Amino acid sequence: MPLTKKLQIPHFVRDDNQKAEANDARSRMFFMLVLASASPRRQELLRNAGIVFEVQPADIPEDPLPGEGAKDCAERRAREKALAVARQRPNDVVLGADTVVVVDCQYDGELLGKPSDAADAARMLRMLAGREHQVITGVCLVANGQPSVASETTLVTVSEITDEDIADYVASGEPMDKAGAYAIQGIASRWIPRIEGDYSNVVGLPVALVWRMLREHDG
Repeated sequence: MPLTKKLQIPHFVRDDNQKAEANDARSRMFFMLVLASASPRRQELLRNAGIVFEVQPADIPEDPLPGEGAKDCAERRAREKALAVARQRPNDVVLGADTVVVVDCQYDGELLGKPSDAADAARMLRMLAGREHQVITGVCLVANGQPSVASETTLVTVSEITDEDIADYVASGEPMDKAGAYAIQGIASRWIPRIEGDYSNVVGLPVALVWRMLREHDG
């Protein structure tokens, strides 16, 4: 059975016959897509797209290498995450992802990951306020030990944010586990008037890219 069909589930199940068919389709899966991430946002994006998966987070260092560009960093870390889990799940298809935020990207600007503490989150938000930045997510799909790597880039515009608003936002706790210290789907949406590119990429996983990679792997 083709991979893409194995990973699909019905968006709407209206009666018992359809429920039985959905359960039968799941029972015929010979492998599972494994998400090498504990991110609840990536999990929600996959569920909303109707893609069946399991979660097995990878534990790898997330510091950029000296002189490493943002795209290279995101793709490398996605590959390392996927390969780490694939070694434990050789019969499954493993999906790794890593998101970074880049300020002043046209000048090889600073790469922002997750803030280390509240002060770091406030620092990042002050950097982002009133300007554009890039969100880059590296994606790696590993099947039969072979990694396939790609990435998606979205341009995000942030309005001016007052110091008071930054302090209140940091105090909410929302920025603390997010690359760039904000969640576009949360409180921070009030300061983001425009994006150019894939919205789901800014949330944490470019779903359309992932789907294309699954279909390409399926041949």
